[in-house]
Amino acid sequence: MNENKKQNMQKPEKNELLEPLRKMNLMDDFLFDVTTVNIEACRIIIELSLGIRIKEIRWKEGQKVVHNLPGKRGIRMDFYVEDAQNRIFDVEMQKRNRGNIPKRTRYYQALLDAPLLKSGEEGFDNLKPTYIVVICGFDQYHQGKYRYTFRSVCSEVPGLELGDECTKIILNTKGKNDGEVERPLVDFLHYVENSSAAGISEDCDERLVHLHTIVEKVKASEQMGVTYMKMQERDRQIREDGREAGRREGERAKLLSLVQKKLEKGKTVEQIAEDLEEEISVINGLVKHLEEEGGAGV
Repeated sequence: MNENKKQNMQKPEKNELLEPLRKMNLMDDFLFDVTTVNIEACRIIIELSLGIRIKEIRWKEGQKVVHNLPGKRGIRMDFYVEDAQNRIFDVEMQKRNRGNIPKRTRYYQALLDAPLLKSGEEGFDNLKPTYIVVICGFDQYHQGKYRYTFRSVCSEVPGLELGDECTKIILNTKGKNDGEVERPLVDFLHYVENSSAAGISEDCDERLVHLHTIVEKVKASEQMGVTYMKMQERDRQIREDGREAGRREGERAKLLSLVQKKLEKGKTVEQIAEDLEEEISVINGLVKHLEEEGGAGV
């Protein structure tokens, strides 16, 4: 067969590549991740989330991973940027409620701050104002709000803030308080769940229209389709390998149990190998394991 024809037969059709992307919304990890490679998309998401305007943002040292001490858990952020006012923004997407948002933001705050101070540095002035934004596909606090903003405040003096310059914002795509928040936020959160032309109203904020244009380019990219397909295949292989490893471990555990019972009946390794139709070397290995575990009846 002609080599070019063979390659064409193996190459997925364009529709096959793009169909998964077309069905995605920004709530989906893959689409959010590849969309926010575009720094303009990041700026729009921050502005619409917080109801602010930003002149300029830049990648925070190109960092998406913050390492911890050896043996301790680090973090991987969806995107992490800094603006011209030296404010840091970490934005995360959370599709499902795993019950870990409050302590997750606490941990992120600690690891975001740690690299900002050098060893032996006196004072804490170099800690920058930080905003941790989590966009949720569920209502974390069941109060019907689109946006929950948290700062450290004094219990004894109402309105007195700690002044640590760390703000945590939990957004909820299922909010119901439309009249209490700005319209661009509501439209944006609805678009997160329905990232298509149907999620764009005629009178929506121009920034959301721009974001939709960026998303549409991603969804029309054959390269992104190939990347997603490869990622899916890799994940499938990992799952299959895990299932196969589990199956083998189960079979070994069953064989160990049989060997243990036969040893307790006083049978020799040779007799056990013959009974179980296994190589003597295999049975010897299992007997050694049982001896090390203190379970061999010999």
